[in-house]
Amino acid sequence: MAHIPERRSLRRRLRPYFAVFDWPLGLVLFVLMMTSLITMASAGAEFPDRVEHQIRNFLLSFAVMWIAANVPPQTLMRLAVPIYTFGVALLIAVAMFGIIKKGARRWLHVGIDIQPSEILKIATPLMLAWYFQQRANAGTWKNYLIAAVILLIPFSLIAKQPDLGTGLMVFASGFYVIFLAGLPWKAIIALGVSAAAAMPIAWSMLHDYQRERVMTLIDPTSDPLGKGFHIIQSEIAIGSGGMFGKGYGQGTQGALEFVPEQTTDFVFAVYSEEFGMVGNLFLLFVYLLLIGRGLMIAANAPNTFSRLLAGAITMMFFTYAFVNMGMVIGILPVVGVPLPFMSYGGTAFITLGLGAGILMSIQRHRKLVQT
Repeated sequence: MAHIPERRSLRRRLRPYFAVFDWPLGLVLFVLMMTSLITMASAGAEFPDRVEHQIRNFLLSFAVMWIAANVPPQTLMRLAVPIYTFGVALLIAVAMFGIIKKGARRWLHVGIDIQPSEILKIATPLMLAWYFQQRANAGTWKNYLIAAVILLIPFSLIAKQPDLGTGLMVFASGFYVIFLAGLPWKAIIALGVSAAAAMPIAWSMLHDYQRERVMTLIDPTSDPLGKGFHIIQSEIAIGSGGMFGKGYGQGTQGALEFVPEQTTDFVFAVYSEEFGMVGNLFLLFVYLLLIGRGLMIAANAPNTFSRLLAGAITMMFFTYAFVNMGMVIGILPVVGVPLPFMSYGGTAFITLGLGAGILMSIQRHRKLVQT
C-alpha cells in the first residue's frame, strides 16, 4: 500500500519561519511599536501620512530583524572584518566626495542618498567582538590599545563630517565591547581623568553650533525663541502632563506645534504631555524589560564573540533611550538621537531592527547548541 504523506497543518508549515524569534524580546518590541503608533497618530496629526509611513518602517525593520535572526553567529563572525572594512571605506568616500546638506558632509549618493555612519553602529561592535574572540585569553594592554584604534577610526571620520551625535553613538557601542571584554577599572578612571583634562582642547575643536548646544543646555532661557526653544517647549510639555497626563490627543504643546520635531527626536515630550508621569513610568518599565532581556541573552551566550556583541547591542539600546530622554528633559545637549522603536524614521529602525535580530540569532543558536 502506497505511503500517503501526512498533510501538515498551516501552523506547522509556518512554524519554522517564526521559530527564529525570541518571543519575550519580540513582545517588548511589539509593545514599543504599538505605543509609537498611538503616539504618532496624535503627534503627527498635521502629517496625515506619518502613521502609514511609520507602519512601513516597522515592516522594514521586521524584515531586517527576521533576516538577521536567521544568520548564525558564526557567520556574523566571519563577516565582521569585511563589514567593518566596507563601512570605513564608505566613510572615507564620504569625506572625499560626499554630499553636503545643511553644512555637513554625511551622505553618499549611490542611486539614492545613504548615510554610511549608520552601518558603523553595528559594524564597530561586531568588529571588536570578533577581535576579542580571537584573543579570548589574552587581555593585555596591547590588545586594548589595538581595540581603541579600531574604535577611533570610524569615530574620527564621523566626527569630522561633522556628526558628533552619531559619532558618540558609534563610540559608545564600541566602548561597551572593550569594557565587557575586561578593561580594568583603573584604565577607565584614567581615561575619565584624561578626558576631563582635555576638555579645554576639545571645546576649542567644537564647531560653533556644537558650542551653542552646550551653552543652551546650561541656560536655555538665554535664547528662548532661538537655540533654547526646543528645550523650553519640551520641558513645558512634560511638566504640563502632570501625574496622569492631559489625555490622548489632548496635548496642547504638541497639537499647536510648539514642540519641534514632535514625531522624531522629541516624540517623548508629546507622549509625556498626554500620558503624564504614569505613562512615563510604564514606558521606562518597558525599556527596562528590553534591556533586561538583552543582558540575559548576553549572559547566556555560548562564546566570547556572542556575549560581547549581545552586551554591546543591548547597551546601545540603553544609550539611545537615555540620551534621547536626557536631551528632551534638558539634562543633555540636543544631538539628534531618536527614541528607540518610538521615534519616526527609517534609517534608525533598520539599525535597531538589525540589532534586535542579532540578539535573537544569538539566543536561538544557543538553544540549538544545547539541544
